[in-house]
Amino acid sequence: MALVILPGLNNLIEDISEEKKLPPNVVEAALREALLKGYEKYRKTFYIGVNEDPFDDEYFNNFDVGLDLDEEGYRILASKIIVEEVESEDHQISLLEVKQVADDAQVGDTVVLDVTPEKEDFGRMAASTTKQVLAQKLRDQQRKMIQEEFADLEDPVLTARVIRFERQSIIMGVSSGIGRPEVEAELPKRDQLPNDNYRANATFKVFLKEVSEIARKGPQLFVSRANAGLVVYLFENEVPEIQEGTVKIVAVSREANPPSRAVGPRTKVAVDSIEQEVDPVGACIGARGARIQQVVNELRGEKIDVIKWSSDPIQYILNSLSPAKVDLVRLVDPEGQHAHVLVPPDQLSLAIGREGQNVRLAARLTGWKIDVKNSHEYDQEAEDAEVAKLIMQREDEEKLQREAEKRLEAEQAERASEDARLRELYPLPEDEQEYGDEQYEGDLSSDNDQQGNMKENQILSKEEKTR
Repeated sequence: MALVILPGLNNLIEDISEEKKLPPNVVEAALREALLKGYEKYRKTFYIGVNEDPFDDEYFNNFDVGLDLDEEGYRILASKIIVEEVESEDHQISLLEVKQVADDAQVGDTVVLDVTPEKEDFGRMAASTTKQVLAQKLRDQQRKMIQEEFADLEDPVLTARVIRFERQSIIMGVSSGIGRPEVEAELPKRDQLPNDNYRANATFKVFLKEVSEIARKGPQLFVSRANAGLVVYLFENEVPEIQEGTVKIVAVSREANPPSRAVGPRTKVAVDSIEQEVDPVGACIGARGARIQQVVNELRGEKIDVIKWSSDPIQYILNSLSPAKVDLVRLVDPEGQHAHVLVPPDQLSLAIGREGQNVRLAARLTGWKIDVKNSHEYDQEAEDAEVAKLIMQREDEEKLQREAEKRLEAEQAERASEDARLRELYPLPEDEQEYGDEQYEGDLSSDNDQQGNMKENQILSKEEKTR
């Protein structure tokens, strides 16, 4: 068969390569695979309506497509084994036929033949299949390259440019490095900041939240402006002491999308210093608040509280409720991490925050359940009695949880024992050797047991006769 000419093949590969941001060799491989699938469809059309379909998953494994970029065309090639008598024309060729062109051919040798159908015979269905497969393979290659490019990024924060809007999501262009082409990433509604002004071509710092491995028509990357990792990154870039390791960020609690519009975004950051003479809070705030202001500006005015971390839970809880002034912190249930914080009446609303935001963030930051109480109205005896009930309830729940875990362990042990018994009766192939050895030993012991039983029976029969 002659070469099937595809006019403008080279230009087509270059255009697809540029449009899809894929190397030309990847486009060529996708095109070869698509043409091969089209040929498979062409061959299968001959068996439409036939009861016995000879095609299985491996039927076309010996076929390949050869692209000729110089001549701008392609050929379908088939590797066939030389045999005396042909049973499958797609996989075999007779020795007599090969001898006509190669006298030294032998049975068992493999020859490669051109089986390209004429262009007009290829068929509309085959051409449509080729087109569909090519589009799918190009999407698969794009997804694979994006996953490889972004999955192992050391720096999860990227500069993103707004491209377009889709429903409530924003599609942004991101790049993994200088000179690398942009790829699309999705910024969902829940990961947007309420103070951001998302207009076309506006740029933002975003946190790479997820590299999707699921086949999707849209972007494979998901980014966030609300992730706490973005705050950590911004502080690391603005505070040299964090870069050097003198100051470290211990915990971050962020509420970028408050439940009510009346409450603005807010973040609490707990920091510590490995050197006693370095003030971690002062280092993060900077002279006249210059450093923290850069972070606030990037987050479009988000309120940020930087507090000092402490290994003492009382001091840590006290710091976390900043800027409120606290009279006393009582750890009413240390095991259950429950604390009562007593504040003056004039500090009560500040400690709780608008719609409970301040105490909510403090609880997330410290990991403690915090109840803010008015110190002038605090009845310790009544509160302790109430806490005692809660402790009893928690202990009962923990007891039930432990009992449930024990029951689960017992059930698992029982299932394992039953599995072992069944495996002994019906051994798996990998157990046959081991089982055979055990069976041999078992046969010996069983023979010994039978001999012992026979002797026992003989003795008993003698005693009966004597009686």
